[in-house]
This record gives sequence, structure tokens and C-alpha cells, in this order.
Amino acid sequence: MKHIYIKFISSTVLLASMACPLVAQETIRNEAPKTESADSLVQVAFRKISQDELLGGVSVIDFKELQKKNYNTYTLDNLQGYVGGWNGNSLWGMDGDNAGYLVLVDGIPRSMDNVLPSEIDQITFLKGASAVVLYGSRAAKGVIYITTKRGQISDKLQIDVRANTGFYVPKSYPKYLGSAEYMTLYNEALANDGLAPLYSDSEIYNSAMGINPYRYPNLDYYSGDYLKKAYNRSDVTAEFSGGNQRARYYANIGYYRQGDLFKFGQVEDNYTSRLNIRGNVDLTINDFISAYANANATFYDARTGVTTDEDEADYWEEAAKMRPNRFSPLIPVSYIDPNYATGNDYMAANNNIFNGCFLGGTQVDQRNIFADYYAGGYNKYTSRQFQFDTGIDFDLASITKGLSFHFQFAVDYNTSYNTSYNNDYAVYAPTWSNYNSYDIITTLNKYGNDTKDGVQNISGSTDNQTIALSAHFDYNRTFNKFHNVSAMLIANGFQQTNSGVYHKTSNANLGLQLGYNYANKYFADFSGAAVHSAKLAEGHRNAFSPSLTLAWNIANEDFLKNSSIVDDLQIGLSGSILNQDIDIANYYMYMQALDRATGEPWGWYDGASELSANSMRGANEDLTFIKRKEVALNLRTSLWNKLITADVNFFINSTEGLLVQSSTLYPTYFTCYYPESSFVPYINYNNNRRTGIDFSVNFNKKVGEAEFSLGLNGTYYDTEATRVDETHADAYQYHAGKPIDGVWGLECEGFFATDEEAAAANQSFGGTLKAGDLKYKDQNNDGVIDSKDQIYLGKGGWYGSPLTLGLNFTAKWKGFTFFALATGGFGAIGMKSNSYWWVYGDGKYSEVVRNRWTPETAETATYPRLTTLAGYNNFSQNSTFWMYKTDRIDIAKLQLTYDLPKNLLNKTFISDASVYISGSNLFTISKEREYLEMNVGTAPQTRFYNLGVKLTF
Repeated sequence: MKHIYIKFISSTVLLASMACPLVAQETIRNEAPKTESADSLVQVAFRKISQDELLGGVSVIDFKELQKKNYNTYTLDNLQGYVGGWNGNSLWGMDGDNAGYLVLVDGIPRSMDNVLPSEIDQITFLKGASAVVLYGSRAAKGVIYITTKRGQISDKLQIDVRANTGFYVPKSYPKYLGSAEYMTLYNEALANDGLAPLYSDSEIYNSAMGINPYRYPNLDYYSGDYLKKAYNRSDVTAEFSGGNQRARYYANIGYYRQGDLFKFGQVEDNYTSRLNIRGNVDLTINDFISAYANANATFYDARTGVTTDEDEADYWEEAAKMRPNRFSPLIPVSYIDPNYATGNDYMAANNNIFNGCFLGGTQVDQRNIFADYYAGGYNKYTSRQFQFDTGIDFDLASITKGLSFHFQFAVDYNTSYNTSYNNDYAVYAPTWSNYNSYDIITTLNKYGNDTKDGVQNISGSTDNQTIALSAHFDYNRTFNKFHNVSAMLIANGFQQTNSGVYHKTSNANLGLQLGYNYANKYFADFSGAAVHSAKLAEGHRNAFSPSLTLAWNIANEDFLKNSSIVDDLQIGLSGSILNQDIDIANYYMYMQALDRATGEPWGWYDGASELSANSMRGANEDLTFIKRKEVALNLRTSLWNKLITADVNFFINSTEGLLVQSSTLYPTYFTCYYPESSFVPYINYNNNRRTGIDFSVNFNKKVGEAEFSLGLNGTYYDTEATRVDETHADAYQYHAGKPIDGVWGLECEGFFATDEEAAAANQSFGGTLKAGDLKYKDQNNDGVIDSKDQIYLGKGGWYGSPLTLGLNFTAKWKGFTFFALATGGFGAIGMKSNSYWWVYGDGKYSEVVRNRWTPETAETATYPRLTTLAGYNNFSQNSTFWMYKTDRIDIAKLQLTYDLPKNLLNKTFISDASVYISGSNLFTISKEREYLEMNVGTAPQTRFYNLGVKLTF
């Protein structure tokens, strides 16, 4: 089969080089005016149509124009600032537990990470069910369609070169206590638990005074000793385009390289690089046949440090949990007692001496991230992607006017692997003494051995493939100047193979579209798809998804046609029922599943032992597709010669038949917890509803030589779990009727004031309670505080903030262009529940514990008493104590661009030139700004400052 693909690709490329045309899956209406440019058309399902034919649930960004004033490095970077319905995470809040929106690049399901902004012409957001129905099951939660650039007819080759360089600057780091303060407070925590102190006063004093940090470590992972203040990203892109009536071509060659924050050891050389080569060719073979071929190759590499234990944490994870007094990563050799022969022999044989220092550690910390990054070796991740699609279009007007046929085939390959040098190393735990007021190392305990075998290891190999095919007959014709008829008959499918995944991701459907409009005033569109899923049992694998849309363009009525105010005014209504299997996580969930991994050993008297095979679920061959039922209303208008334009969508949709293993419809004896087994099948039961509105309003005005544009975009949606498999004793605990992203927890009533009050409380979590622990409300008055006292606290915003707003502003004057972008998210809550806040056991202490509860600070404390009890769960519960609002406004982008005057370039070979400076992700306005801008356990958030130049030849 592999050889067949190679031959097919070779022959297709040869065909394209002789003669190939239109954009992937692009059908332009035959009756469209000759003067209508391709730039004014919008990509929708399997075709391009003019803006005035859009019937709602669709938003589009002219990305090529946007890049002229807003340089960015990621495709979907803050696009919620330009269109309504996209909140930065989902379309109309439709993401689910298993998969969300479908990304199509030139009509093929592909990762958006493999297409850069410089390659993009247009991005279409297909939000409404009526807009995505023709793509079948996998598109039921929306489609983001990315169209890459194509060549245009030109009398000469056009070359555009863009170069950028910029720096990422960390916004903030977590703030942890130093060694002396940590040890003091840890002793306090021990005292709270009735235990003796661990650290002596002299240890704490010497650490506080900074006396010999190698003997009394005060390790700061965020110190300038280990991290840079900023790191660079630079890129250069060259674009080539041109062509004539017979052939048009576009090529994009780009390269970027990005550094890292680390400034020590092997990781000082960390980098990420990407080289891409894209070529799109369009050919007109004759008056009725055209073809196209698109190809893209990407070479991606990333170098990082390695850890000696793959299960251990990386640098940022370790920084969030390793206490500052544990060890010193490097210890100068000069501290070793010259009379200590063994120590000097160690150093003579030690291959890992760095700036006169050897690797420190302890018996417990024989492996640590610093030693890994200094001496453990390095890893190089390599990814290679090849993407190819080709198609041919036939104008069949010779058979009947308005008829055409379109075919597309694509095959993508993606391989990746890791190559690494993994070295063993020794660390040394010193024993210190003091002679004549000088610290020296009198003995060393060595743990491990220095070994560099020079073997390059290969791991993590993946081999992924996508094959896609679509074919459709189109019919577009106008009768008697007023009756516009359109139709499509579609066969569409794709299959994705991923390493380590037994079942391929598949989508197969037949589509039908029938459209009619009278004089561009009254519109009717029926679209439907026959979908198929192998995830369901025979007899339930096929379904039909219908959608009907009606629209009225009031602006084309006689009473508004000559209006000086209204340019465009259209209202549309659609109703749809989509069948999807996205939320059916695994194949064959209708079958009974047996598992031995959770089985118990059994055997006969001969000593042989086997594991039992246990049932993990029962069978249900009546499982069906999950349905998205939707009604949507659209209003679009343009006023005062496009001074103001607006697009508004209101939607109500219900996702019905979500799969659950019901705990209420089946008896409890169907489930056994030891050994773990269940005969409860999956059933279509849970239902969720989403109601919302999105809008885009734009204002455009020219005053003298100045031009201004202002855009306000937003999405608001509310969710409700309308049916949930649950049973509770108390009405307030039912999830039905509450948001599906609801956060549940306890209502906190402050701290226990005395040990007696704490002892009298009957809380089922927290062990022995004391003064300074959190006190929770008994919601059901049963005298016990447990999970039955959890209440609904607010929306979690799991699929995006309930209210998302975006504001973009552009001002142009005499070659200068100023662009600003702000985004906002409102209406959700979060929990301060990471290790920075929930501190217990021997965890690292952050600055929040400074205002802990003590008898002296009982009136002003904002943090519970300290404890060393591992897994202490009195305060590690979702509750109103830890709750915060995630409301925020982000100044996402500021950019100033200057286009050099033409008269300066007339005598040069440069036709256009511009320079620009920009800042991205600049700052956040929020009551919780410090928390929202701080990452714990991961790399820090950064601002990006960039300088760029663009030249056209």
C-alpha cells in the first residue's frame, strides 16, 4: 500500500506541474459577478460564497490583511478579539470531555500547530449546526477552517520577505520562603502537631545570616544563577507568488529558532527550531477542467535536558516542591580538606567538575534536576511532517448549465522520535567541620558513578497518517434573473492512524445541500448528512442529520433598497439535529468488557496461580448516536455605507444521549468494588443544554488623512445539565438544573477559634481538628460535615469564560498604523488548590503561609494553621475559602507599524517596505492579577517584545 501512495503522489505532482487550480474544496458560484474577487468570498463547507449569501453561524477573519498590522506567532492567538462565538477555547462552548471542534486546513483535518500565521489567507469559524452539518459526525462541535495563501495572476514574480526578532520576558515567578524562614515555620508546624522541632536554632541562624550557603543551603530555583531575564525568538519568512491565466503558484519558506530560560549546564543550549516549505499550485487546464496541488513539509527539532528517571519531575515541577534547605547543587572543590586523601581521589577521578565545583546531593537526593541538567546528557526531539493534497474540478456546463464536479484527495505523514545521550553521574554528600572559624569538608559520601557510554538512545517513535477524500457534484444556476438555485451531493471521509492507538479515528458521511433564494431576498437552505460510526453496534451505526435554514434580506426590499441608512439587513433562522460519536470515547462500548489487570489471584493446590477475569461493564447493543439539537437566530446588518457593521447570533442547543454507566437505574449488586468489577452497561442518558449569544460590531471612519476602525466582539453562553444520572437525599445537591461546568464545594465559616470548638465539630475529613483549622457549614443539619454538605459554588468556565469580550482598535495616518487588542473573560470562578496554596506534610512553603493562623494572629489570619501531617485534608477541600473570581481583562497586543513612503522606494528594487514594533500578552487587569499571571509547576507566562521588517520585491 505504501508503494501505491508513493506512485499516486508522484503522478499527481507531475500532473500538477503540467497543469493544476482553485482552493481546496472551493466552489465559486457560476452566477457570481465577474468583478467579485476571491478575497471577498468566504470559505464554508465544501465551497466559497459571497458575504451576502452567509445565512448565519459563520464568522470569518481576513488573516492576510490582519498580519499587516498584527504580527503573531500562533494561529489562534487571541482571535476571540476579532470574532464572536469563539472564546479562545471553544465554539459556542461546545467542547466536550473527549474532543471539541474540528480543524481543517485547506479542507483536510490537520493540526493547526503545523500552519503558521504567515501561511494563512483566511480563517472561517463555522459555529452553527447548520454550518457544519455537511462535514458529518466529527464536526458536530464546530469547525475552524484555515485557508492557506494562493498565487494570483500577476505580470511578474512577487517576493515578500519578513524578518522578526524578539524576546520573551517572564511575567512572574512563584514566591517561596528561604531556608531560615522555612525551617522556622516547619518547626512551628511540628509544634502544632505535638512533635519536637527538627531544625536547630544554629542551623536557622546560619542560614539566615547567609554563612556558607554550601553548608547551609538556601536554594532558589528562580535565581538569576540559573535563569535568564529573557530569551530570544527570531524568524524569517520568504513568500513567492505569481502566475497567469493558466498557472498560479504560491510558495512559503520559513524558519524560526527559539531559545530557553536556562543558563546552566546542558540546558543552556536548549532550543526549538522549525523549517517549513509550503507550495500551492493552481492550474487551468482548459475551459472546463482545472486542478490544484498543495504540499507542505515541516522539519521541527527541539533540544532539552534529560532526567535520569523518566518518572521524575522536570525543572519547573521540582521547583514547586523541593525545599530550599535540602542540598546545594554545586559545592566548590576548594572546601575539601587538603588532608582528606579519599576526597581528593574522588575529585581526581571526577569527570563532572563545573567551574571548580562538584555535584552536591544527599542519600535521599541522589538524583536532582540540577545534576541531571549538568551531567545527565541531553535529548533532541525530532518531528517530520509531510502533507499533500490534490484535486480536480470539472465544469460540466456542456451537460447542463450550472453543473460541476469536484474531487480532492490528501495523504499526510507525521513521524517523530527522540534521540538522547543518557549519562549516569555521581553526587557527593559532604560532612562539614569548622577549624579556626573556617568550614571544611572532612568526608564525602559518594552516591552513583560517572558513566558516559556515548550511546545515542532512540525512544518515543511515532508514525501517524491521515488519508482524506471528498467528491461532490455542485449545481448553481439562476433562472429568470431572480430564482437562484444551488445543490450539492457530497461523499466525504477521512481516517487518521496514530501510533499506540489501536483504532483509527474515522469519519465517513454522505451530504446533501439544497438551496434557493429569490432575488437575494428570501433564502431557504436544506442540508443533511448521512453519517456512519463503527463505535456502535450493527443496526445503530447509521443516522441522518438534517438542517433547515430560512433567511430574509430585508435590505433588498423596495422600501429599503434605496435607504441612505441601511446597506444590509438580514435575519435568518435555522433548526438542526446533528448525530455525533465524538463523545463516545472508545470503540465497541456497546460490548461487555473483561479485564484481568484488576483481577485477583486464584489457583489449585498444585501451587499455580492465575488472575481472575472480571467484567468491567455490561453489554448494551442499543447504544445510539449522541444528538446536538439546535435552533439559531442570526441578524446581520450594515449601516451608513458600512460605517457600522454588526453580526449577531442567538442559539439554543441541547446535547442529548450522553453516555453514562448508570448508578441509579441498575441495582447496586451489579457492581463489586473488591475485586473491581461491574455489569452495568453504558446507556444514552445525560442531557445538557447551552443557550447563548455572540456578536461582532465594527465601526469604520475616515477623517481627513486619518482612518479609524473599532471592533467589539463577544460571546455569552449559559449551560444547564437538564438530565443527570444521580440520586441525592438533599435537593441542593442535584446537578440537574445547574451548569455543566459547575464547581461544587463546602461553605467555609472561617477558622475554629479554640481546640474545644474544633474537637466538638464532627467533620469527616481532617483527622484531629484544632484551633486554626477550617470550619465548614452543615448544610443538611445532620450533625456531620461530609461530602453531602457540598453545594454549588459557581461556573468553572471549563469550555471558556461564560462571557468573553474582545476589543480591537486600528488607527492609520500618513504611513503609520497603530493597532491595539484587548480581551476579557468574566463570570467564572476558580480554586486556589495547587501546591502553592495547599501546603502540608513536608511540602515547600510559599509566601502565603506567612499570614497563617496562630493564637496571636487569630483576628487577622488569612491562612490555616500549619501542619506536617501528610495528606492533611481539612483545608485541601474545594470550599468558599479558596474560591476566587477569574474575571480579567488582558492587554493582548500593541503594535506600531510604519510603511515607508513610495517615493523613497521608487529608485530601488523594493516596491513596499514596512517596519514594526510590538508587544504581546502585556499585562492583566484583575483583582487576582498576581495569581492569574503566576504559573506553579510549569514554565512561567511571558510577555513578548518584537521588532520586525517586511519587504516586497
